Amino acid sequence: MSLGDEHGYGSDTGRSDRVGGSGQTRTRLPEGGGSDVYGGARRPVRTSRSLITVMGVVVLLIAAIAFANRGGGEGSPDPEAKQGGGSDPTAATGIRPVEGKNGAIASGFTQSEQGAQSAATNYLVALGSDGMYNKGRRHEIVSTVYAPEVAATRQTDLDKAYSGEKFLTSIGLKPDGTAPNGLTFISRFSPVGAKTEKFGGETVSVSVWYSALFGLAGESSKNPVAESWYTNAFELKWINGDWKVIDFTQKEGPTPVGRDQTASSAEDMADAVEKFGGFTYAR
Repeated sequence: MSLGDEHGYGSDTGRSDRVGGSGQTRTRLPEGGGSDVYGGARRPVRTSRSLITVMGVVVLLIAAIAFANRGGGEGSPDPEAKQGGGSDPTAATGIRPVEGKNGAIASGFTQSEQGAQSAATNYLVALGSDGMYNKGRRHEIVSTVYAPEVAATRQTDLDKAYSGEKFLTSIGLKPDGTAPNGLTFISRFSPVGAKTEKFGGETVSVSVWYSALFGLAGESSKNPVAESWYTNAFELKWINGDWKVIDFTQKEGPTPVGRDQTASSAEDMADAVEKFGGFTYAR
């Protein structure tokens, strides 16, 4: 089934780096009793203030070490084991992320519940991207996320769904799937959480809750970018060392109550989607 169809803008065919920077505060402690650092004529300060500073550094170091060792190393608890009667399915566990990529899509997920959740989440992002409206990119996505035995059929169905002129014009795109001049096409899925519904080792059912942004940003847009909420239930199968999609279903919500926020201008929305890159690895 086509993600476009499920969102109400599909055809009848039917059917899914690095910004950083931080300031550092460094505390330089006196050496050799302080006379060399502060000058021979100045007596080093001996108050509880220095002791508090040292103790603070020690506490921070202990906390940092504990955090670094969470879910890893010998003797650490199983990061996927439920603790306290149940674990948050979207909580960080400390398992190392995948190292491989197949194009822009992560691959090489672990054969575990968390690995299946990661696979479903990343495949959702790819299947909901604007790449699905470009034939070459769509074929790459389909061949990457779907199991070989269903990929060919899904590709044929999706080509019909995403390439139909009637469908493309109905959502404001040109017949070749690109946005008209002066407009920016936005199709982006943002996962909020994932949970395992059923795990059988070689097969697994995973639900992913997400928000979807879809529309055309621009002053002349007749289909402005709107937000909607859905949950997709993926059926995955372990094939040749990785999880692959066999099928999925979709339902609306859970949908949060909207706050009284002023909608951004078309220019701000277009600018944001161009400057804020999507994630290539989720969870």
